[in-house]
Amino acid sequence: MSVPPAPIRVLVCDDQALVRAGFVTILSSQPDMEVVGEAGDGRASVRKAEELNPDVVVMDIRMPLLDGIEATRRLAGPESANPVKILVVTTFNVDGYVYEALRAGASGFMLKDAAPPELINAVRTVARGESLLAPVVTRALIGRYAGHLRPSAAAPSPERDRLKVLTPREHEVLLLISEGLSNAEIAAELVIGHETVKTYVSRILTKLDLRDRVQAVVLAYRAGVAGNEDRT
Repeated sequence: MSVPPAPIRVLVCDDQALVRAGFVTILSSQPDMEVVGEAGDGRASVRKAEELNPDVVVMDIRMPLLDGIEATRRLAGPESANPVKILVVTTFNVDGYVYEALRAGASGFMLKDAAPPELINAVRTVARGESLLAPVVTRALIGRYAGHLRPSAAAPSPERDRLKVLTPREHEVLLLISEGLSNAEIAAELVIGHETVKTYVSRILTKLDLRDRVQAVVLAYRAGVAGNEDRT
């Protein structure tokens, strides 16, 4: 008799009690999820994440004592000894710091007004080790900051130099990732198999020492190779 997999352990962090309670109710209703704790401010988020070791932290951006960006950086950033998977939730139209949260180490983001099934799917996606990048929102988000991210053509770019390890095909796949395309969409665009795309994505992340697709998007923009009209 097979043993069922352990439930996804989730920590919910939001300073609005009603929002937090809603998330807890939605996630607790799933047989494959367990809400192991809640936090109403950034410091408590960091402390509880370190104590409880959840599989996924649902993190608000705007919280007292310590904002969600810094909390994310401490839990999932490059200095973290044991990085935690972070799903950022935000009211996108008013938050100007979502990009910074992704740079800080978040594995993805979603809008607070998303439907319950979207939240459930987002937690499962992040728990699997995948990044959550909705193409439409990703384009809007990165587009907002693209001018600040891209280096000038003449300026030296360490990020651009990092991309030299990629083959032409891997470079092409990276650009499509930066547009927010899913593996299936990339496969259709390049007329190749889905498994082949997965192999390319894995190679790109390994060669560039990146954790997930979010970091790949950020690197592509910082290198100045994404967000252009053409793909050269």
